[in-house]
Amino acid sequence: MGRTRPSFTDEDIMKIARPLPDYLVRRYQGWKATSYAENSAWYKRLAEGGQHPRAMVISCCDSRVHVTSIFGADQGEFFIHRNIANLVPPYKPDGEQHGTSAAIEYAVTALKVAHVIVLGHSSCGGVQGCHDMCSGAAPQLLEQSSFVGRWMDILRPEYENLPKGDLPTRLRAFEKASVVRSLFNLMTFPFVADAVESGMLTLHGLWNDIGEGSLEQYDADAAVFKPV
Repeated sequence: MGRTRPSFTDEDIMKIARPLPDYLVRRYQGWKATSYAENSAWYKRLAEGGQHPRAMVISCCDSRVHVTSIFGADQGEFFIHRNIANLVPPYKPDGEQHGTSAAIEYAVTALKVAHVIVLGHSSCGGVQGCHDMCSGAAPQLLEQSSFVGRWMDILRPEYENLPKGDLPTRLRAFEKASVVRSLFNLMTFPFVADAVESGMLTLHGLWNDIGEGSLEQYDADAAVFKPV
């Protein structure tokens, strides 16, 4: 039997939010007293001048993927969007709510970024979940009520193309396939395709090995990932 959903009034819902845990408060106060204080003029300039990032990065929600650290980026350099398994869905203007598509639209048409980078990574839980779902090991992800499962449907077509071999080899190939599938789906957005064809935008596919600190980029001509 399904669990009974608790009944909340509007007043109850407004009381759900709680103060930050102490360790986060202390970290904020430390940042405000040091990094911010030493660079307050720069922060004020960012606030007043708006953002003008040169690149958008679409990366995984995984807490181990630290985009700004990998590239030594400062505030204002990257427009970053995170989702499960760094996936881009195909263009689907159906009037529904699409967070990733909205971020791409804003980056390309409003911010006019010069680059869109899809950044995949090793040991991706979302990609493994998709593999488990496709192989029958995670039937719960097949339920229509599973947000993760329905999101990972974006990657499912690549499952049949995975190489034979042990599970780590297949998962690594699947992680890289998530990047390539996202690059393909990016080009289904008319405004992305137009910007690419006019030379105003370039697309890039990367894969990061978290443990080794290495980075590979997708070579479209050879259809392989090569070390950066």
